[in-house]
Amino acid sequence: MKKIVVVASVAVLGLTGVGATSAQAASPSAGPAGGFNPAPLNWHTCPADFVKTVHDFYDALYPVSEIVQCAELSVPLDHARPHGKKITLQLTKTPHTGDGEAKGDIVVNPGGPGGGGALFGPRVFAQNSPEMREAYNVIGFDPRGVGMSVPAMSCDRNYTNAPRPDYGHGERQAVSTWLKLAEGYAEDCEKADEIGLLDHVKTIDSVHDIETIRKALGNDKLDYYGASYGTYLGSAYATVYPDRVDKMALDGNVGPSGVWYDLNLKQDIAFDENIEYYFGWIAEYDSVYGLGDGQRRVRDFVYDLRRKLAKKPLYYTDPDSGQTLAVGPDELTDTLLNAGYRRSQAVWHTYAAGLAAYKAGDTATFAGTFGAPTTGGSDDNGYAMYLATECTDVQWPQSWRKWYRDNSRIDRRHPFMTWSNAWFNAPCLSWPAKAGEPVNIGHTRNLPDNILLFQSTHDAATPYKGALDMQSRLRGSRMVVQDGDRTHCIVHRGSAEVDAYFDAYFLRGERPEKRTVHVPQLGDPVPPSQTSARTLTGTVSPKAARLKADVIR
Repeated sequence: MKKIVVVASVAVLGLTGVGATSAQAASPSAGPAGGFNPAPLNWHTCPADFVKTVHDFYDALYPVSEIVQCAELSVPLDHARPHGKKITLQLTKTPHTGDGEAKGDIVVNPGGPGGGGALFGPRVFAQNSPEMREAYNVIGFDPRGVGMSVPAMSCDRNYTNAPRPDYGHGERQAVSTWLKLAEGYAEDCEKADEIGLLDHVKTIDSVHDIETIRKALGNDKLDYYGASYGTYLGSAYATVYPDRVDKMALDGNVGPSGVWYDLNLKQDIAFDENIEYYFGWIAEYDSVYGLGDGQRRVRDFVYDLRRKLAKKPLYYTDPDSGQTLAVGPDELTDTLLNAGYRRSQAVWHTYAAGLAAYKAGDTATFAGTFGAPTTGGSDDNGYAMYLATECTDVQWPQSWRKWYRDNSRIDRRHPFMTWSNAWFNAPCLSWPAKAGEPVNIGHTRNLPDNILLFQSTHDAATPYKGALDMQSRLRGSRMVVQDGDRTHCIVHRGSAEVDAYFDAYFLRGERPEKRTVHVPQLGDPVPPSQTSARTLTGTVSPKAARLKADVIR
């Protein structure tokens, strides 16, 4: 799920373009055979490059780089064989600032799947209120196969070199090209898997990993905050280990009934609607961006630009670094899609100004906003591990005719990302690991009845109907709904009311009395100034990376 330096991080589920997210049955009875007792955690200073990243991203909020600690945790590759081969998870702890012992350890997961969580821990801590920082340690972890965990698998680092072949709209040439690329990527992942990791990256495996983390922390119960896919992971843990849950907050909720093929199709519709809304916002500020004074005119500009880039991609070589960037239709689509995740001034203005720069002939700013390197590749670890989980949690349709029929039907009315999303997930057609059965969320005795959900009504990555499905399965849960907001995940996104519910839950165990409570949306952003974006030259905006599974930052 890509990175935007200007956006606060929270994971997204795997959609967007390719460049942009254990073999046992996943039932409540599928716990580790005999259990596994981990060694005590040895907290130590984190690697210097990691500390620098924490400093650069989050120290403006709170000096977390000065206090974050790291530890490595050995877990079974196959939890059904606890004494067999081991792999290593990377953990981080950002310790509480209060006197005495902490109120608890909140284990956090940013989603993905494939999103690195070691960095998410200090991010959550930095954005927490002073009262939460005083009370709780925050524990982040890179899931198995991800980030600093060992092994961390990549398949083809050059898969996202720009410009990539046009995603198209189901034309014969695009289909032939991308089916071949997707099959090749799956084959590369099989070759890269030296220890059989791909057979053990289902959600159920991470559920057992979290249980091992709880044991290693020495806690009788788990406190947990999960965002996006982290809601599915958390609810699966609550289903498999219901007696081990203390407090659990789930933000941006996955619809359990749709994992994963149907959910991606629903996302195609929801993202298209959010992007259309964004086009209307750009039109509202035509005096700033000059891209058209109506939604349709802005839309026509963007789609016409995609067609032009499909025929002739734009190249730009930075005079200082010598690096060449390219913008084709895929790179434009994948980057613009971030506007459908987060309704914020930083994101919306950055992309609108980038489009305006193209119209003004400012190729440096346009390429800096939407371009990707033509050579050198990128770390595709997040994408590989996204596929490793989603392709094996549940069997995807193996008939290409069904894929083609479903995506063609949706593309006719919602064309912005439908085929890019199809190709993002297409390696599942030939994935080299056997699929299992998904956890039947909520289907267990003693299900905790004190879970708190957070959701916006126009979240495109995890649509609202899916959140209602999650709430119905988690009996006794409460939900805080931000009406009308078009942001994926709402905790620490600027709403004092939302964050007050979050704090009250963890600090005092308080939840809303009603099953669902509603808070107002924050409203649309405004451009940072009324200076015409058409005069903004020489300002290269932060560029979105290409892998959605890497988590929005």
